[in-house]
Formats: sequence, C-alpha cells, structure tokens
Amino acid sequence: MSRIGRKVIALPKGVTVKIDKEALTVKGPKGELKRIMPAGISVKVDGQNVQIGRADDSRENRSKHGMLRALCANMVKGVSEGFERQLEINGVGYRAEVAGQKLNMALGFSHPVVFELPKSVAAKVEKNMIILSSIDRAVLGETASKIRDIRPPEPYKGKGIKYVEEVIQRKVGKTGAA
Repeated sequence: MSRIGRKVIALPKGVTVKIDKEALTVKGPKGELKRIMPAGISVKVDGQNVQIGRADDSRENRSKHGMLRALCANMVKGVSEGFERQLEINGVGYRAEVAGQKLNMALGFSHPVVFELPKSVAAKVEKNMIILSSIDRAVLGETASKIRDIRPPEPYKGKGIKYVEEVIQRKVGKTGAA
C-alpha cells in the first residue's frame, strides 16, 4: 500500500469534508475547495479524520491513492491556514505595485508589465517583495511561476524575479583589460 496514501488526515477545528458521488468538498474558515474524485478511490470521514482508500492494487489505483491523499491534505491546510509564496525583485528600477487584481511591474522593458491575478490569489508588495497568498496551492504555485517567467533571474548580476528561497548560481563575467 502507498505509504502516503495510508496516512490519516486530521481535520482542524472548523473544517468539514463532504463527499458527493464524484466530488470531494472541503469547507473551512478561509473558503471552500472542490475536487473531482478519480474512479477506484474512496474517501471515508470518521469524526475528525479522513481516510483515503482504494478499490484494488492495480497500478493505476496505486498511483491515484497517494496523489489524492496529498491533494486532500493540501485542501484541508488551504482552507484552514492558507498558502503563501514570496517572490523577490532584484534590479535597479525594478518595482511592482498591486492595483485590485492586477500586478503592475516595471522590469526594465520598454513598457510596463501588467499581470492579471486569478480570483483566488491575493497579492501585496512590500519593498522589493511580492507576497502571493491563496487557499489553492496549485493555483498559487502556477501564478508564482508565471510571474517569475516574465523576467527570470540572470546569472551575472542576479537581476530579475526569483523565489525568496531560490539560490542563483552566479557566473563570472568578462575579464577585460585591468
């Protein structure tokens, strides 16, 4: 059996899990998330615990078992605590500001870059940091990745947008006449 799939998910206070025919709904203080359940996987709620099971030991069901357990655990954490991702902007004149659901950035291009944020993602800017928060981990990671792709960090001076925990391998530049 899947070692991850076997783990029981403990529900924090205020979080409820509802199972329909083909959908799993997790509701908590920060919001509600819904996911379609794959065939061959069952979800059982007993008290404050959620147990994920599978119909048989076929290769397909084994792979879905651990995946659904991880996705369900992320949903529970998202609706109770939420997720946060931080991006750092490095470069002279590089800056960002939030206007509603739009992120306006000056990144050294000849034009300002306007990035439309998804409805479930909130952003705030503090100095040279973009802080994204959401209850849906997948949407948050995808949004952070798209923002980073606008101006990825370059290896010589480190200019660009990078994740806070990311380490940029620096290269030595040209050695001109001294």
